[in-house]
Amino acid sequence: MGIVNVTPDSFSDGGLFLAAEAAVAQGELLASQGAVLLDIGGESTRKNATPVDAEEELQRVIPVIEWLRRTRAVISIDTMKPDVAEAAIQAGAGVVNDIRGLQGDSGIAATIARHRAGAIVMHNPAVLGSAEPLSGDPIAICLAYFEKSIGIARAAGIPDDRIVLDPGFGFGKSPQQNLELLARFSELGQLGFPLLAGTSRKSFIGRITGRDASDRLVGTLATSVVAALAGAAIVRVHDVAEHMEALQVTAAIRAAASLPDARANA
Repeated sequence: MGIVNVTPDSFSDGGLFLAAEAAVAQGELLASQGAVLLDIGGESTRKNATPVDAEEELQRVIPVIEWLRRTRAVISIDTMKPDVAEAAIQAGAGVVNDIRGLQGDSGIAATIARHRAGAIVMHNPAVLGSAEPLSGDPIAICLAYFEKSIGIARAAGIPDDRIVLDPGFGFGKSPQQNLELLARFSELGQLGFPLLAGTSRKSFIGRITGRDASDRLVGTLATSVVAALAGAAIVRVHDVAEHMEALQVTAAIRAAASLPDARANA
């Protein structure tokens, strides 16, 4: 999943793609590099970001969606607002990426269900007013949150095969908790849903490497490979070309490990 932030204040690329022409060019580039999904967002989700009303968010994302739907990539709208989700789907989006995990505005689950869109359900303790960082086992906390979100999705009529779970790296978690989530990522698969890992350029990587947000590619690649080996179905990234190569090698290694041992059969 390639990230297209049509915002002035996203944490690593804010302002670079605020103009629709720049956002479209970036989306086309990511699609050409192999992105299967393009996640388009018109409101920064970083801590202390300036809130954006629905009208402004729509002005940012709809022209971009209308153009990028011509690519082969599936379009995802990164939004918390039902009105924005509705308009984005009408414009060509097939997935709604909700950082409130369907536990914010109740209308967003109904919108997804009505259009039979896909839903990315992210764990976000801020929705519940939880203190930061989390207190307790981050895996158990994410699983309990997901169970509630899945219940909301099912009650709204969203089929299970249209749901993806995202533990929300960087949202209400300490650097150590982010690392623990990554180290135990496979445990999140016990609910039986596909998993998304969104670690790209996150601050916990910078704390380890000392790199600024724009210079965390190598660290991000390490986290994405670990997540893929642990069962991630999707990695959400800024740098698609480099991830395609890294994940191709990762897939080849996994395939080799599954082959019969020729020496044992000799």
